[in-house]
Amino acid sequence: MQFDVLTLFPEMFKILDESIIGKAKEKGLINVNLINIRDFSKDKHKKVDDTPYGGGAGMVMQPEVVYDAYKSIKDDKAKVIYMSPQGKKLNQSKVEELSKKEHLILLCGHYEGIDQRVIDEIVDEEVSIGDYVLTGGELPAIVLIDSISRYVQGVIKEDSKKEESFAQGLLEYPQYTRPEVFKNRQVPDILLSGHHGNIDKWRRKQSLRVTFSKRPDLLENIQLSDEDKQILEEIKNEVP
Repeated sequence: MQFDVLTLFPEMFKILDESIIGKAKEKGLINVNLINIRDFSKDKHKKVDDTPYGGGAGMVMQPEVVYDAYKSIKDDKAKVIYMSPQGKKLNQSKVEELSKKEHLILLCGHYEGIDQRVIDEIVDEEVSIGDYVLTGGELPAIVLIDSISRYVQGVIKEDSKKEESFAQGLLEYPQYTRPEVFKNRQVPDILLSGHHGNIDKWRRKQSLRVTFSKRPDLLENIQLSDEDKQILEEIKNEVP
């Protein structure tokens, strides 16, 4: 999968050379191409911004330099995403949708934002990672690349994606490893039983319990089986 990132701070993306994403890059499963918008400035001081028309605090990135950077990697088949707090909030459904694309161009704003005219000209969709404002679009772009890359075939094992949080609309069940006892806390006996059917049932119940406790809103958007509903009623009755 191809990611082209239009940014003023390409050095911020070094973190993508580490861990699972770094290995995926080494294997050629994904490619992250960083385009420094400042390289396309025609100003001798490499200026890329100016004061906003109408007044106001801060500086706005100029449309020409952004557009010229975009033209250097323009692909009519690519989807152009502007990382913006005004965009649609990122969720697992959107991640899976975008993972099916072969080429994404991510535009990272900075300062007070980007001249609206170039946004209107080149952007297909705006995406937000939450209802808060950051200093720029680089961190959201990193989040987007990381979350999407995990769904590119070969990056991680298929089984890992099936059981993690949000994969089935629920949060993931608790995980345990050695030692069996830590600070007088014992690994649940069921996980030591070797009975995979009972373990699966226990994990499903724990997923429902964790979701009900931490994100009950998620339960409104998924279709539960009759068995799940019965388990959920039991969980609700446990709450004082």
